[in-house]
Amino acid sequence: MNQAFDRLEEELPSPAARFLEWLRNPKVRYIRLFIGFLLILASFFWFLPVIGLELLPIGLLIIAIDVPFLQKPIASFVMWGLRKWAALRAWWRRRRRKGR
Repeated sequence: MNQAFDRLEEELPSPAARFLEWLRNPKVRYIRLFIGFLLILASFFWFLPVIGLELLPIGLLIIAIDVPFLQKPIASFVMWGLRKWAALRAWWRRRRRKGR
C-alpha cells in the first residue's frame, strides 16, 4: 500500500501530492476517515452536475489507509491505474513525435 501511495504521489501535481502526504500522516486518522466517508457519500449523488462517480474510488483510496481488508485490492487498483497512465503517456509522446 505504501508503495502504491508513493508512486501516486510522484505522479500527482505538487499541491495534490502534498495533500496526500498530509493525509497519510497517522495523526490525521479521524480527518482522513471523515473525508473518505464524505467522498463515498458524495459519489451517490453522481447525477448532480458537480459531483461525480469518480469520488467513490478516491474515497475508498483514502479509507483504505486505515481499513486492512481494503488495502490489498486498492493498492492493486492504484498500481494498475499507474501502469495504464504510464502507457498512455508513452503512447501520447510517441504520437506527438511522429507528428513533427
